Amino acid sequence: MAGAASAFFILDIKGRVLVWRDYRGDVSAVQAEKFFAKLIEKDGDSETQDPVVNDNGVSYMFIQHNNVYLMTASRQNCNAASLLLFLHRVVDVFKHYFEELEEESLRDNFVVVYELLDEMMDFGYPQYTEAKILSEFIKTDAYRMEVTQRPPMAVTNAVSWRSEGIRYKKNEVFLDVVESVNILINSNGQIIRSEVVGALKMRTFLSGMPECKLGLNDRVLLEAEGRSTKGKAIDLDDIKFHQCVRLARFENDRTISFIPPDGAFDLMTYRLSTQAKPLIWVEAQVEKHSRSRIEIMVKARSQFKERSTATNVAIELPVPTDATNPNVRTSMGSAAYAPENDAVLWKIKSFPGGKEYMLRAEFSLPSVTAEEAAPERKAPIRVKFEIPYFTVSGIQAIGHDEEIPSPWFSPAALYCNESSLQQIGWYTRTLPHSGLDHQPASF
Repeated sequence: MAGAASAFFILDIKGRVLVWRDYRGDVSAVQAEKFFAKLIEKDGDSETQDPVVNDNGVSYMFIQHNNVYLMTASRQNCNAASLLLFLHRVVDVFKHYFEELEEESLRDNFVVVYELLDEMMDFGYPQYTEAKILSEFIKTDAYRMEVTQRPPMAVTNAVSWRSEGIRYKKNEVFLDVVESVNILINSNGQIIRSEVVGALKMRTFLSGMPECKLGLNDRVLLEAEGRSTKGKAIDLDDIKFHQCVRLARFENDRTISFIPPDGAFDLMTYRLSTQAKPLIWVEAQVEKHSRSRIEIMVKARSQFKERSTATNVAIELPVPTDATNPNVRTSMGSAAYAPENDAVLWKIKSFPGGKEYMLRAEFSLPSVTAEEAAPERKAPIRVKFEIPYFTVSGIQAIGHDEEIPSPWFSPAALYCNESSLQQIGWYTRTLPHSGLDHQPASF
């Protein structure tokens, strides 16, 4: 078994300890406070630091949320990824109880904070981190304790993420596929790096303890079943499942079998190292007129089908740091000069497929420059956008005809073994896709 955490700390923005829970007695609060203060003083910005630091035989793992830091310390060879995930789950639980996690909400709820920490970690090992389950027996003023108290069944059974006795008049399942594509393009238009990061988000409102099964158009699964993989199979990398998924079943036949938590959760996250083409292509031409004026002309072209529309498009165009007197014109959307970022921000609310829009900007430059001026930076053009009902990877949920009622199989399918679920129609939707294109521009 991997090593355990010695202690848990919550520190303020200056590194002072607000909350300290000692689990093993081998790391003191004074020791952790001195280390963290030294770290902040030495490097200035803790956000640029590695989240895992070793000092004098103690491994510190920390994250920042608003104006507080959450940190674990251990003298053992612990699983750093597991403890970092635990810190993020602590943030989720505290936000469930206090609406927002910050120094003030912690000071107002010290008793509840320590109660939660006692349940979420035992002798340095993470335990229950589901906010809905914890809220059944650790209640704030909004959740009054009943006269007869007993631990919820979810704490004492094998399915710790779901309570027994859940009943709905109408059983419903919603599956959302959310993907983001990160692309880096050089000034010659060549793609340097491309990856797709996605998540299968579910909302379940099911009665009882339903056993659900979900299949994907995974190349390994389709080849094992003798199906054709031409044109529709994908290779998933870095798959991470929710704890409800039966990993042994997935390793055996690539079927995702699970008893879902009640409500919203991330069933799976994944990454694809695929060569995705830029969905919005941006070209920039920069002209310098003597040393007193610079002109930038930008073309933005959507490279997806007309039936799709990109929304909330934001194109950030870098400009020289000493540029003044902006004059910006666009054929669509609005553009504004942001001197704090040395950039022009071009926003287009709706960008249909197959369209092209233009922006033209003029700036004045100082006529006198320093003899030893710093070399001009070559910042990238950044493009952010969302495309509803669109996935880059082409991931699909699939099923087996013999397991799924015929009204469901078209083309996505989810099967649950509760007989009452036969009444459910299949409903699937894809949430907005977001992208980020980088293209260096030189001046």
